[in-house]
Amino acid sequence: MDYHRFKSAVNRYLARHIGGDSRPVYYDIDQYCPALHHLEAAYPAIRTEVETLLSEHLDMPEYHVVNPPAKEISSTTAGRWNVFMLELLGYKLEDNLARCPETARVLERIPGKVQAFFSILEPGKSVPRHEGPYLGYLRYHLGIKVPRENPPSIVVADQPYVWKEGEGVLFDDFWPHEVINHSSEPRVVLIVDIYRPLPVLPNLVNHALLRTIAAPTYGKSVIRKAKAYAVH
Repeated sequence: MDYHRFKSAVNRYLARHIGGDSRPVYYDIDQYCPALHHLEAAYPAIRTEVETLLSEHLDMPEYHVVNPPAKEISSTTAGRWNVFMLELLGYKLEDNLARCPETARVLERIPGKVQAFFSILEPGKSVPRHEGPYLGYLRYHLGIKVPRENPPSIVVADQPYVWKEGEGVLFDDFWPHEVINHSSEPRVVLIVDIYRPLPVLPNLVNHALLRTIAAPTYGKSVIRKAKAYAVH
């Protein structure tokens, strides 16, 4: 089976059930996944855990090291885009979760998680315009550390959003998007992907693709690569 052709066909199928090109760009957290607010409530503790991780100067992989298809967007601009993986498609990076127990505890309260990780941009690291690979999830960002001077922004379908510490935003990353970053400090967000709400049949198709095809191939591969960097 040609996985990429199959995924493209599923994307076209899902698009018919979510409004196609008229679907939203940003989504109301209260309407689509109010449990994500638990992360905002836990922001002070999550930030403390992130500051500890950064102070220990852990060897974190660049995003394209654990996720090679992202090489074009991760490595083509100056600076590093590091990630601290927590879980993906049912696989948990237990060593990393143990280093941030409050984050792990709150993540357990979020239904329908696809993946979760900390995304760390070095000062000035931008991410060029690109599209997410799949329509079956929505992406949530919680601002953890956001430079006050020249705060970086994400522009999704030409609609900008400037991260704010302790504030969450939910969006569709299948729309073209980019990160514009002229700051002189690191930017850290917690990324959580959740299953996109869908009608019954397309929802079954989406779950089947992610659980039975993507999880044992893509998901297992990413977690295996990330484990090489986990500190025991």
